[in-house]
Amino acid sequence: MMGSCAKERIQSGEVRRTRPMLRRCAIHLAGPIFLLSGVCVLSAQGYGQERAAQQIFALSNQDRTEQGLPALRWSAALARSALAHAEIMAQEPELSHDYAGEPGLVERAKLAGAHFQIIAENIARGWSAEQINNAWMHSPSHRENILDPKLNALGVAAVQRGAQLYAVEDFAETAQALSVRQVEERVRALLREDNVEASAPAGAAEQACRMWRGLPQGTTARAVVRFETSVLSQLPSAVVQEIRGKDFTRAAVGACAPPAGEDFTTYRVAILFY
Repeated sequence: MMGSCAKERIQSGEVRRTRPMLRRCAIHLAGPIFLLSGVCVLSAQGYGQERAAQQIFALSNQDRTEQGLPALRWSAALARSALAHAEIMAQEPELSHDYAGEPGLVERAKLAGAHFQIIAENIARGWSAEQINNAWMHSPSHRENILDPKLNALGVAAVQRGAQLYAVEDFAETAQALSVRQVEERVRALLREDNVEASAPAGAAEQACRMWRGLPQGTTARAVVRFETSVLSQLPSAVVQEIRGKDFTRAAVGACAPPAGEDFTTYRVAILFY
């Protein structure tokens, strides 16, 4: 049994940009069929590819349940991403997360329609869904992906080539795709919870959102706070500090598209304080 894993963790302050994690793990299973709990694991040959994928999905959720973790929900977008890679992987002599001419994991998932804050991947080649899952759970890096409490979605693909099964699990912490107006309304609601009335027109704040620094010309705002985040359940700490350190009672909220080239789903916001 051979395995390898590549990980990347990039994090920064929430006011600048909430960066995600990218984790990728591969394992190659070779040799005889395993015995698990006294039951012979049969070859995946004869099983439908969809059935094998669903078996892997169920086994990963079983592993999480046994550890007291919530089950992952099935993501059709992540399953499309996983299938795109599994079909290529089944034609290649070696396992890899990246093949020449193929989009990387992040881009592949985006092209499949996924919106996410964290993305991770397990890949394997083996004889059955059970054998592959068992090997993943006995590999620290693969186990980490399966049992990561931050992840909430999973898409699985399995492609059979001869007697061997090529499996891909694409995990994510998903993010809802919100419009500019939806983002602004959520931030306004959070400001109201801190006793700041955020009903001022959004135009100047949206202009400030598109600027790197300074205040838009003609505004009477006393301060501006800009931030990027993938989480809209609470205000960034710097915004809270700005509110509590001053006597602001009124604000305008403006959202805009993140800079081109952003890989993960994030929201860019500017708040003008009066």
